[in-house]
Amino acid sequence: MLKIAIVGMGDVATHHYLPFLRDQGDVELGLHSRDQEKARRLAEAFGAKHFSTIDDLAGWNPTATLVLTSEKVRYEIAWALIEAGVKRIFCEKPLVAAKGQAHVSEDDFCRGRRLLAFARESQCEMAMNFNYRFFDQTLLAKEIARSRCFGSVIQVAMLTHYACWSHCIDLLHFFAGKCMEITGLSGGVERHGQGIEACDRAAAFRMESGAVGTLIGTSGLKWRHPLFEAIFTFESGRIHMRDIDGDLEVLDGASHTHERISRGRDASRWDDYGSSFKKALSAYLTSLKAGTQPPVPGVDGLRELQFEAALGRSVMENRPVDVQGEFPLF
Repeated sequence: MLKIAIVGMGDVATHHYLPFLRDQGDVELGLHSRDQEKARRLAEAFGAKHFSTIDDLAGWNPTATLVLTSEKVRYEIAWALIEAGVKRIFCEKPLVAAKGQAHVSEDDFCRGRRLLAFARESQCEMAMNFNYRFFDQTLLAKEIARSRCFGSVIQVAMLTHYACWSHCIDLLHFFAGKCMEITGLSGGVERHGQGIEACDRAAAFRMESGAVGTLIGTSGLKWRHPLFEAIFTFESGRIHMRDIDGDLEVLDGASHTHERISRGRDASRWDDYGSSFKKALSAYLTSLKAGTQPPVPGVDGLRELQFEAALGRSVMENRPVDVQGEFPLF
């Protein structure tokens, strides 16, 4: 029996994590939140134990603790859990963001690095949930590139709403590897969308493989339109991903074909969004049962912060930034 603790009772926890975990026959749930009354209600509704303090939760000896709080307080919560002796922590994205996901700073990267170092010293395994890796189109794109021998990524072009920003940075790493150099620009005008207020940012980057590309983040994209687009050009093909439930376009250099793969129109983008949580959680639970490394390790969360910290420095100092040299992971 897996003992899964959850800290934080926001919408993501109540709409995606708790329903899925409740339905697993081999999972026992424990909940903690600063909103004690809400945590008690949810514990009763989902057949879970309620713990009023982090120390009490840690004393339950959970197999893993899922930190689903706001990113603004995640550092403090995760640190306290490690101090209390928990041995596995699974965090929502981004790993750390004191001012919110559209305003990641160099200090956030430094705190994220300290957190992972403290976890390693305390023999606590850190994991992340970048559930966009588990969208059907992401999994299919990865398999097409592998099975058709597309080779390495050589160019990337990405546009995203800030609501998907950290996910798209992770997708860049997922498909193209380590980022080596970034040159950034800020639009200088704050745009507003979905509760996020931030200036547009553009990053031109070079990856370790030699691939180059661009990434634009904005709050200006309309919510009814695609929230992100990503074009990955490989040595022998091209893949265009669009939105959570958008079409996947494949240009195959070997067969000289252009394919469009569409999702069934009876499902909304939010159906696919919810499904991605189930697949991400299922993969994590499988790793716990097998005693293997998590599917998305904590260092991938730090790598996302590394990219953002380097981009911010480039914007502020108006120069290219050596990502690995100026922001080493360890």
